[in-house]
Amino acid sequence: QVQLVESGGGLVQAGDSLRLSCAASGRTFSPYMMGWFRQAPGKEREFVARIIWSGGSTYYADSVKGRFTIARDTAKSTVYLQMNSLKPEDTAVYYCARKGGYYTDYDNWGRGTQVTVSS
Repeated sequence: QVQLVESGGGLVQAGDSLRLSCAASGRTFSPYMMGWFRQAPGKEREFVARIIWSGGSTYYADSVKGRFTIARDTAKSTVYLQMNSLKPEDTAVYYCARKGGYYTDYDNWGRGTQVTVSS
């Protein structure tokens, strides 16, 4: 079974930066893709960014493009989300998730880490 544990969240001011980490464990980790999602209070969970594990191709939501960067360390089974120029609307619980194959859904999720951006 794969376990994902997010860390790095916190309370920051608008314009600040944070780096989130998602550490994976388990013999069957080997993802096709890792993603970051977020959910703000009273809103649906939304996609933020994703990275293909082999090769490192990335894709971002328009709302974070140019400010956030997703990266991975395959040796450490860890995916990162560098968040710069944070805005109050980035406030949310951030989750990482694993997608096992091209045709599968995200099938493993972490418990999330809170990011709060004050104005």
